[in-house]
Amino acid sequence: MEILLAPPTCAKLLETRCEDGNGSGEFACTVSACLPPPCAAAASPFPFPFPDHTSSGPPPQRAHGLVGLLCPGAAQHHDRGGRRRGPRPRRGCAGAPGGGLQVTILVPSPIPSDGWVERKLADWFPVVGCNSKRRNAVDSALFKQWLSNLQSEKGVLTYGRLNLTRILIQGVDMFGKRVGFLKFKADIIDEETKTKVPGIVFARGPAVAVLILLESKGQTYAVLTEQVRVPVGKFLLELPAGMLDDEKGDFVGTAVREVEEETGIKLNLEDMVDLTALLDPSTGGRMLPSPGGCDEEIGLFLYRGRVDEETIRSLQGKETGLRDHGELIKLRVVPYSQLWRSTADAKALCAIALYEMAKREGLLPSPSSNL
Repeated sequence: MEILLAPPTCAKLLETRCEDGNGSGEFACTVSACLPPPCAAAASPFPFPFPDHTSSGPPPQRAHGLVGLLCPGAAQHHDRGGRRRGPRPRRGCAGAPGGGLQVTILVPSPIPSDGWVERKLADWFPVVGCNSKRRNAVDSALFKQWLSNLQSEKGVLTYGRLNLTRILIQGVDMFGKRVGFLKFKADIIDEETKTKVPGIVFARGPAVAVLILLESKGQTYAVLTEQVRVPVGKFLLELPAGMLDDEKGDFVGTAVREVEEETGIKLNLEDMVDLTALLDPSTGGRMLPSPGGCDEEIGLFLYRGRVDEETIRSLQGKETGLRDHGELIKLRVVPYSQLWRSTADAKALCAIALYEMAKREGLLPSPSSNL
């Protein structure tokens, strides 16, 4: 079991040389690169042991691509059909502290494009030992929760058929001093068929959203936020929502805080109804919007209150959000009867479904009197 950090590579490019070796006019190119003594990616202790590796034993000798570098000074190369195609290692390298390892790589001539050599080095030598980003990723609450999920009652490693062999950390986005987003690829092997299970993960952790229903003169309205969503390239109407920014798992407290930040409406904790808590306990009591690629789990809450017409008018088009965080939000008040047709937001559509089913089965408490 190993953890790798994706490019930038640990290899330092020394020189690229192209020469006519036999006078035929066909040039051969070689690349010399220096590999600093890498720290074994698998050597750091894990939150739990894996079959291939424990913290007290040696790291597994697993090659990545053409070369596997999992301990200082170690390298492998492959011969195909008698012709050497992989990098040729040579001990001693003045370009790296502590000596390192110098390799020579045969490359096409002419070199296909600018940056081709650097990208090829990154493919061959992706290990960046003892890197702070990798350490942040492994120590983060996001990563630890994902590992915990693997071993949970319904976790993919619980029954022994599937085996986690490698994790390639591809991206780490820091929110101040904590890991906000984490992108990695997990190699999980089905031991019966020896096939790999798809395992690209975007980890962003838990979040909350609130369905706010306000009654005024016999009409019920929903409060939505309109804001830009760069990943889809559009302005979207959504439920007020936000990520949990601590490890305490305070879903309801975060829901109240996010509503105030995004709408200016101050809600009481005791007036909040956790709609996702009404799901069967086997579901985990959270909504999973995109489990095929993302670990996000969302707690959906309901707030119901009574207001006057002036409150409805004051909310319509109100500009809110934390401007210093880049939040440019406008409020939109929509008749609840039209909500399901007014937005493509999965949080809103799921909240409507949960609310209607809970109401039909008499599971909801009486709404609060006034906002």
